[in-house]
Amino acid sequence: MSKTSQPIPSFQHSNVPSLAEIPVGDAAVPRLELTEWAQRYGVVAGITTRPLSLGLWSDEPVGQVIGRWRAFRAAFGARFPTMVLAHQVHGTDVHWHESLPGGWLILDGIDGHATDERGVLLTVTVADCIPVYLTVPQKGAIALVHAGWRGTADGILEQCVELLKWRGFAKARDIVMHCGVGICGNCYEVGSEVAVRFGLTGTVLLDLRAILTRRARDLGIEGITVSPWCSAEGRDRFFSHRASRGRDGRMVAYLGRALG
Repeated sequence: MSKTSQPIPSFQHSNVPSLAEIPVGDAAVPRLELTEWAQRYGVVAGITTRPLSLGLWSDEPVGQVIGRWRAFRAAFGARFPTMVLAHQVHGTDVHWHESLPGGWLILDGIDGHATDERGVLLTVTVADCIPVYLTVPQKGAIALVHAGWRGTADGILEQCVELLKWRGFAKARDIVMHCGVGICGNCYEVGSEVAVRFGLTGTVLLDLRAILTRRARDLGIEGITVSPWCSAEGRDRFFSHRASRGRDGRMVAYLGRALG
């Protein structure tokens, strides 16, 4: 099929800087973290890697999946007594969390989380969709969203930024954003039914991180970085729904401000 004459430029060819995710952890919970964010902003931000599959709504035995989630939670110890996760629906709902008890909070129909409280680890599951990390260093607010093509087209980033401005008392220029590990534009071919949602026609190679970056800039966010990793090209380390034709597991992106 022929490609559109209006391709969305890949982020690799833009002037958006990348930010390295550094391997941390052990064999039980392999993961990459944004160590620069830890040093600059005092947050813990990262993503799990193979072989740790953490898809809650998979065909695997429940006991095995929950066992992996327990290992994941234990890796963060007492720094994060509360962990937030949800059944994602590729929507635009972003939930503000406050006054949470310890333990797991599992929600339904939520694709983004935000808080200004310490000790709360926000999580989203991904396997090609883009985890978008946002922090407001001056105010202590953070947010993490799951941005696939539907959520991106419908404005989940815009919803999240408005929530940070309202509940986090932030201005757009105070927000710092990172587009994490996800499928790159060269690997994500979509049909006309998706392309039209972005003002394009025909079959296109869609770079969600380029779109999210452009929209963030339009919102007034200046501090933006992207991951250099493509989940489809890096299947030795990451899960990819597209590259596996729906058979792969799920990674967990996480973000939080630790206690103490």
